[in-house]
Amino acid sequence: MNAFTPRTTHADTDDLLRSELTELLPPPPVPDLTPERERHLRYAVLRTALEAGDGVGARPVRAARPRRGRGRGWIAAPAVACAVIAGVVVLAPRETPAGSSTGRVSAGESASPDAVRVLSGAALAAAAAPAPDAGPGGYVYIRSLVAYAGRGADGGTAALPPAHRREVWLSSDGSRPGLLREPGVADSPLGAELPVYELDHRGATPRKSTLATAPPSVTNPTHAYVAALPTDPDVLLRLVRDGTRAGGGDADQRAFTAIGTLLAETWAPPKVTAALYGAAARIPGVTVLASARDAAGREGVAVARTAHGEQTQWIFDRRTSAFLGERTVLAEDTSAGRAGTVLGVSAVLVKAAAGATGELPEGVDARG
Repeated sequence: MNAFTPRTTHADTDDLLRSELTELLPPPPVPDLTPERERHLRYAVLRTALEAGDGVGARPVRAARPRRGRGRGWIAAPAVACAVIAGVVVLAPRETPAGSSTGRVSAGESASPDAVRVLSGAALAAAAAPAPDAGPGGYVYIRSLVAYAGRGADGGTAALPPAHRREVWLSSDGSRPGLLREPGVADSPLGAELPVYELDHRGATPRKSTLATAPPSVTNPTHAYVAALPTDPDVLLRLVRDGTRAGGGDADQRAFTAIGTLLAETWAPPKVTAALYGAAARIPGVTVLASARDAAGREGVAVARTAHGEQTQWIFDRRTSAFLGERTVLAEDTSAGRAGTVLGVSAVLVKAAAGATGELPEGVDARG
């Protein structure tokens, strides 16, 4: 049995759960693995300058250090960015130019009424789902399918490759390195201290030391950090906004993106997951799509938010309201493609507890 498959909400628990979630979600309208799509460790993030208008003519400049390894192909950065891998440019979300008013947080607003309903159902389902059972010293195992569009170095429209399997093992308390495994490349450690060499003075012999990993945060979460997040949606949303403030640009979109990463790349306790949906329901500009498909081809209803010419979609199972995966599509025509072009897609298949990196959780099929 898939350890991530939520249990169907039973009628005799609905009233209790709804009352518990009343404080998690805004009142209904009348009438009614970090980053920050932190993405592949092997990708070098290059800052770029965009051509005026459509944001595609990229001029690579100095490479930035890859993030901790929430690797999903997209890199959220304070400025427009792209990643170059073996002659292929991987698109990254565009940020608002300096001075734009969209960097301000919209006050006194929330998601659309339809989006609030969908997110309310997702919160109810999350509150009834099994709690994570990854204890201290263990690992959270997450299996997904992912695909991210790339463009040739000489430009051209974006092309989405077939989805491939992605597996991560994350230390439950963050005390030990995790592991990222994808086909065709060597396994990559996650959260390991990086070796560096220091010079005390010119001509000195290099002295080996280590570059410690960043402390846990919204954009660099461990299982223990996520488990301790506040379950009050208003408090949680403020924490997410504070934790993503350095990104610049549209603060609401940064918060929406960060919450999506936490949903897909971590395994939060039921009340925390419900609070994440409650926080998302308080973000203005979140709407509903009648239909969307994840990387596994599963069809569902989606909530979405559009910023900087791209739309981010969270897809939910129609029957159980379980989170299925994400999609990012162009919301307008650019030289990268026409509106509706899929830039990235994922599907969460398994979340379970594992005893060690590289080890499959009990009952999880290696072929699935």
